[in-house]
Amino acid sequence: MKYPIDLHTHTIASDHAYSTLVECVHEAKNVGLKMFATTDHGPEVSDGPHPWHFNNLKVVPRICEGVAVLRGAEANIVSDGSIDITNEQVKNLDIVLAGFHPNYIPTTVEEHTRLYKKVIQSGLVDVISHPGSARYPSDYEEVLVCAKENNVAIEINSSSDINTRFGSHDNCIEIAKLAKKIGNTISLGSDAHICYYIGNFESVLEILKQADISDDKIINTSPSKVLDFLESRGHKPIVEMRNFFK
Repeated sequence: MKYPIDLHTHTIASDHAYSTLVECVHEAKNVGLKMFATTDHGPEVSDGPHPWHFNNLKVVPRICEGVAVLRGAEANIVSDGSIDITNEQVKNLDIVLAGFHPNYIPTTVEEHTRLYKKVIQSGLVDVISHPGSARYPSDYEEVLVCAKENNVAIEINSSSDINTRFGSHDNCIEIAKLAKKIGNTISLGSDAHICYYIGNFESVLEILKQADISDDKIINTSPSKVLDFLESRGHKPIVEMRNFFK
């Protein structure tokens, strides 16, 4: 696979998803992924998992059936510009995504931009998820410049305008073109809510082509690139994965 890593997936810990973590592992192996991140929603959304879900991710083996599993979360941005994952939980996770979800009622472009920037500058978030959402427009250039300055990756999401967030396709292309100009680190995520969509980057490939983004800016090209990025963000080295991918 050109991109053998999926950095945004969900399990039945989020009630609007339909597969277990074990089923996601099986499908990841089946489609040839080397690594994926399990990133269920934070507890602020009405069907998000209990906070104990994130506390207990330590029981998930680093390597499952030959596939590396990153222990993560997709946090929700809340109205004060914080996220619904605690600082202690962040310390124990491998990767933290954050984005706007229905827990936050849309306001203005200016306010969405301010909240994105506050979250980015917090140091708690590694990836901004689906920033092209039509429901939460922002000043994309201002957000991406802030992300570049703070070493936070920008996601290109394979479900946007395909399974959800309809009307965001043009926004995603605009963001991708800005990311190329600014030099942002790019993270790819299927945002799979059922295991059969894991590793599906079909819509992403079209956006990358239109924006002419080269693979050197995309961290999903190899496990070592993902691990390097996460360590550059201050996460502890994952020795088991480093050794596995030697």
